[in-house]
Amino acid sequence: MAEVVIVNGPDAAGELAADLIADLVRAKPEAVLGLATGSSPLPVWHSLAERDVDLSRVRGFALDEYVGLPTGHPESYRAVITREVVDPLGLTPSLVRVPGDDGGPIALAGESYERAIIEAGGVDLQVLGIGRTGHIGFNEPGSSLASLTRVKTLTAATRLDNARFFESPDEVPMHCITQGLGTILRARHLVLLAFGEAKADAVAGALEGPVSASLPGSVVQLHPNVTVIVDEPAASKLRFADYYRFAWDNRHNL
Repeated sequence: MAEVVIVNGPDAAGELAADLIADLVRAKPEAVLGLATGSSPLPVWHSLAERDVDLSRVRGFALDEYVGLPTGHPESYRAVITREVVDPLGLTPSLVRVPGDDGGPIALAGESYERAIIEAGGVDLQVLGIGRTGHIGFNEPGSSLASLTRVKTLTAATRLDNARFFESPDEVPMHCITQGLGTILRARHLVLLAFGEAKADAVAGALEGPVSASLPGSVVQLHPNVTVIVDEPAASKLRFADYYRFAWDNRHNL
């Protein structure tokens, strides 16, 4: 079972996740982080930027990237990762990768990215959000639980959710390159964040429902080391919320 932590809000969640990352990097300065974009991880990056920890030797691998945006587009995930993670945290840009950034053909981008992650020693800690459809990364419903990095077509719901970052919904790319669910499962520690009532169904399904390709986030149930950090609204449909609170409050009473 995942360790589920229910907190008062995104700031508290960011503090907790940042503690996990800071502890990892202090113990392993060349740690490999899996970097997620979107609104859920932002409190983590903001909190981590305030820590006295040197992240310059950390390697990073982004979860996904749009296909078809021009180089330098402000909403490409390369630009977002640079703006929200690399620059504020003092990461070394050359040590941070996004899918498809090797300049090769799109058809081979997934295989190339998988190879780069393996050559780096694998991801030590992967930060994740979860979408309303239950997707993690851009693994939409129906994604194979064993999938690796590949090109995917985005659902209308995901494109609509991301339209707020573009001038119009029509500008949101239809395709992406995303780490697969099998790729994500190879990370040594998964940290999943979710906030708000709109995520409650996805969170409950992912943590307490059946493991199913219809709800890709449920794949976290197959991982031995998962920390889920959610606020009260996102936790509102969890059947075992009282147990999660009890377990967290008594974690040191061993």
